[in-house]
This record gives sequence, structure tokens and C-alpha cells, in this order.
Amino acid sequence: MEADRLCIMEADRLSELYKSVTGKEVAAKDALTASGSNRRYYRLSGVEGSSPLIGVEGTSAEENTAFLYMAKHFLDNGLPVPRVLAASEDRMVYVQEDLGNRLLFDYIADGRKTGEFSIEEKAMLKRTIQLLAELQTKGAEGFDFQYCYPQPEFNLRSILWDLNYFKYCFLKATGLEFQENRLEDEFERLAYILLQERMSTFMYRDFQSRNVMIVKKEDEVEQPYFIDFQGGRRGPVYYDVASFLWQAKANFSDGLRNELIDAYLDRLEQYMPMDRQHFLERLQHFVLFRTMQVLGAYGFRGYFEKKPHFLQSIPFAIANLNRLLQQKTDDYPYLIEVLEQMTQMQQFKQAEKQPLVVRVFSFSYKKGIPADVSGNGGGYVFDCRALNNPGKYERYTHFTGMDEPVIRFIEEDGGMAKYLESAYQLVDTNVKRYMERGFQHLMVCFGCTGGQHRSVYAAEKMARHINDTFGVEVRLVHREQNAERVFLCKQ
Repeated sequence: MEADRLCIMEADRLSELYKSVTGKEVAAKDALTASGSNRRYYRLSGVEGSSPLIGVEGTSAEENTAFLYMAKHFLDNGLPVPRVLAASEDRMVYVQEDLGNRLLFDYIADGRKTGEFSIEEKAMLKRTIQLLAELQTKGAEGFDFQYCYPQPEFNLRSILWDLNYFKYCFLKATGLEFQENRLEDEFERLAYILLQERMSTFMYRDFQSRNVMIVKKEDEVEQPYFIDFQGGRRGPVYYDVASFLWQAKANFSDGLRNELIDAYLDRLEQYMPMDRQHFLERLQHFVLFRTMQVLGAYGFRGYFEKKPHFLQSIPFAIANLNRLLQQKTDDYPYLIEVLEQMTQMQQFKQAEKQPLVVRVFSFSYKKGIPADVSGNGGGYVFDCRALNNPGKYERYTHFTGMDEPVIRFIEEDGGMAKYLESAYQLVDTNVKRYMERGFQHLMVCFGCTGGQHRSVYAAEKMARHINDTFGVEVRLVHREQNAERVFLCKQ
């Protein structure tokens, strides 16, 4: 109850801030997805078509203060970040300009799925990583790192925090046996190598495509804008490059990574000297470190906080780690041995191999909804009983929804077409997201009174639609007819 009351109070404060900026009352407040953060984001809209703003409720005044300082500093240095328009005195709530809804993660969605990135996608990726070099260097000019939260710099303590985050929140959760003292020795070795170069550059720390927005302002071309940099601190440039290019779901080829590294170094060298061979050698240690840190976060958010988005990302991170381990290193022999054993565990090998399979059923409500055979809890169930029923007429009783007389009756009636249009919209959204997240099972069921006419017709249409639209394997089951058909994967 206390938490609910606090949320209402914060929402009122956001409305007051909105009015102080626009002079208008808030007419609509829509909650936005916050991913792994505990911060709450809202799109605040006023009356008479006024421009929306983004309202933010933080849980830490220190973290919010860090963001507010960084946003102003970066903006003053000509860097692409959202403009903060007003904040409460205690820094717990603030409003900023609305940059829209388009993330770089979505902009490169086609490339991520296929591994083949278009000219436009590559150009945006290059522009983004070049702007990263500017943020790290120009952004550090005159920057007071004492504002950073919770640490002002990348140091031994923060490295060991992240390595133990991986050990306790992910590695131990897999059930793999290992010698903790030997692992700790190599953690210390890795930390020593990571700290060999002290740089007075800004380290974003969570630089990935979900924290980059693609924005088109007025007559300008689309440009990347940076968000959620409040965890940044003083640190080496390698970390952010590793975070971006080895992001779990990025699906970048080695060739594209090399192109992007070249683009990054071309820009970085305008601000600071950098030996390219040295950069590449040093980068590999940060890639290993960042991959373990990410798995630790996925383990904590997924295994302990039960957030499915993070569990779904684990197979992608494991696949990344597998490829990384193929580049042999003698620096951490026991750590590499443990990681190799971990990536070969059956739970991870299975997750990498299985593509999405959609099961579409027709059924009779008299005999109950079909059981879920995948063990993932099932999926959509659509009720066709409100549609006109051919079964009321004796001439159709010996036919099913696969037969021409019933098909003609249903299509001439007209109700089914509008019904399926709505069903397609719902199911398409999930199929798309399931494919992106590496899910393996989706179930779609259509039920009617006898499971013979309307549900059979609808299931036939849905199965073909999914297979034609997405190319995934579809297993169609007409339960009451004891009939099954497979539409093979086209990918």
C-alpha cells in the first residue's frame, strides 16, 4: 500500500513538472518498458496536440543526480543525448524531451535475424560507434567524475564485483563443479591485465543497441542518440567497444566487427593516439570480461528476479562465448577450462540448436482445450463459437472446415475474415518476438462447439499464414479428426 501511495505521489510530481515546462495539464500518461532498470518511464501528453515529454521516476537520488549532470555536460559538449527540461528539488523525478520509440536494436532487426546487414544498417552502426568515440573523449573534457554513481572510475573493486556477479549469479546456478580458489586466482590475473592502462576517458559501461535511439529531427537525417548512461564512469575505451560489438543478440560477423572497429579507430585517433594492433590485443581481454559480466546480469535478472527477457538472452550470450573461446589464450588456463565446460552443458547446447516451432490446433470445447505438449505453458486460445455455424445445417454435417462446401459457406458469410484478421495481428506479434528471443515453442488453438467446421477452417488458415509469413515450421493438428500435417521450415 505504501509503495502504491508513493507511486501516485511521484506521478503527481511528474504532472507538475510537465505543466511547469509546457504550461498545460497532462492528458495522458503511458508507462514505457524499462527493461532491467528499476526506474519508471512514462510518456506524458498534454491537450490540444502538444508535444509529449518523457517522465522519469528514479529509485536513487544519487543515480538520478549522476544522469542529470551527465546529460547537461554531454549536451553542452555537442553530444547527442536527450535534453532534460525540469527536475524535482530532490532529484527523484524529472522530465526530458521525447526522442520517440525507435531503438537501434529495432533499426537493425533484419540484419540481426539473418546476419546480413544492409547498407543502411551498416552506415547507422558505423555512425553510432564513431559517436561513441566522441562521447568517450569529448564527453570526458571538463567532466567531474565525482558525480558518477556508484563508482567514479573503473577500478579493481568494480572488476571483482562483476566477476563475482558472474560466479555467484550465473556459474554456480548452472550446477557446474569448479575449484573456487583457482578461479579466483585467474580473476585477479584478468583484473590486473584490465587495469594496466589508465585512461581519462568516459566509459559508458552499458553501451548496447537498446541504449541508442534513432531520431529524425525536423529536416535532419536520422541520427543515433544515447540514453541510459547514468552508470558511466572514468575508464578505458575498450570496454564499451566490447559491449557494443559483442552484444548477445547483435549477430555481427567477424567481418562486420572489423569494419566497425576500423570506423571507431578512425574517429578515436582524431582525439587520442592509439596503436591499432595494441588496441585489438587489449580488446580481447575486455570482450571476455564483458561477456562474463553480461552472463552474471542475465543470471541475476533471470534466475533470481524471474524476468523472462534475460533468460531468453542467455543462449545468445553462450553462443558468443563459444566463438570467443575458439580464439585460444594462455593467460587464464583454468578460467578457460571452466568456461568451456560450462558452454558444453546440455542445457545450453539444446537451447542453441532448436528453432521456433508453432503448433496450431483445432478442437471441440466439449472435450476441453488441447494439452500443452511442449511444457512451456501453451499460448493463444481463440473461441470461434460466436461465428455462424455450418453445423446447424444438415447438408454440412458430414463435411469439415477442410471441405469445399464448408469453406464456401464460411467465406460467403464474411464474419470469419474479420475474425482472422484480428487473430493474425495478435499471433504475428508473438511469432516475431519469439523468433527474436530464441523461443522454441508457440501454441495457437481454435475451438468451436464440435471442433469440425469453424475451428478447422480457422486453424488451416492460421497455419498457412504463419508458415508463409515467417517461414517457421508449423505443425497443424485437427484433434477431433485425428489429423496432423506439417508445414516445413522455409528459412
